[in-house]
Amino acid sequence: MGKKISVIGSGSWATAITKLLTENGHQVQWWLRTQEQVDSLLATGTNTKYLSDIHFNLSNLKPSADINLVLADTEFVFLVVPSAFLQTALSGTAYGALQGKTIVSGIKGIIPEGNQLITDYLESTFGLSHDSMTILAGPCHAEEVALEKKSYLTVGANNLEVANAVADLIRGKNLKATASTDLYGLEFAAILKNVVAIACGMAHALHYGDNFLAVLVANALREVEDFINKAYPDPNRRIVASGYVGDVLVTSYSQFSRNRTFGSMIGRGYTVQAVQMEMNMIAEGYYAVRCLQQMNQIWQAPMPIMSAMYSVLYNHLPAKQAFKTLEENFS
Repeated sequence: MGKKISVIGSGSWATAITKLLTENGHQVQWWLRTQEQVDSLLATGTNTKYLSDIHFNLSNLKPSADINLVLADTEFVFLVVPSAFLQTALSGTAYGALQGKTIVSGIKGIIPEGNQLITDYLESTFGLSHDSMTILAGPCHAEEVALEKKSYLTVGANNLEVANAVADLIRGKNLKATASTDLYGLEFAAILKNVVAIACGMAHALHYGDNFLAVLVANALREVEDFINKAYPDPNRRIVASGYVGDVLVTSYSQFSRNRTFGSMIGRGYTVQAVQMEMNMIAEGYYAVRCLQQMNQIWQAPMPIMSAMYSVLYNHLPAKQAFKTLEENFS
């Protein structure tokens, strides 16, 4: 029996998730930013701006630019907008519109104002319990999910029953979904992997070879593990699981990785502003670098790669100089 689901967001990942949910027989109410996007979708059966080759079964889909209409009478809410724009997207929600629903965050970033995790922001702003929230972790790119390539997702939640309920929504012949109770660890891993991908893109642009990239990722994985374990210790966490290491690897190496692309362009000498204009997509890692650097002042995890990315992106240190320092300290 299909469920009634809200999807908030209109980018590639939101498009892929909406396609997945409608193909699984669920009734999806999809929030798009403008009425023009809604009209275009209804006329063409596609999201002409993102993943435009993907066609939707409109009998299972109700798009709208009215967020309260989209949130009405649904059990699950998938939040799939860039973290920097989440506050704007939810600003028009009616009081209590998110209460009583299971929230699924497909956002791989931090709220820049206040350095808040998405789950913490939802709790403090909307009074939602962490027990009603879940996290979608990779390794997964929107393009391959939409193209029905074999894919894997991990659903993190405090409550295993809640995680399994969300996993059931998205599980299909080409997508395997696994439940986990490491809500916070997976949320941080999904954020940190974007920083690693930026570093990999820079290294590639600077003509480092595969040998160095392997060492870079190995050292980065140590940073990811150290940071997560200091932030939210969990004796049952296995960092080698696909929701952690797998997500780091696919984001670091894939042609679809916007964070890797962002890093590559920075490494080739583009300014941040120029990259953002040319990509027409949000690289979550850019915002995450500054937030994580500030958050790590509390936990003091050893993070030389992240610190190097911060120096390049925010203190204008030449990427070549930052990597010279890194290569001397790698083992």
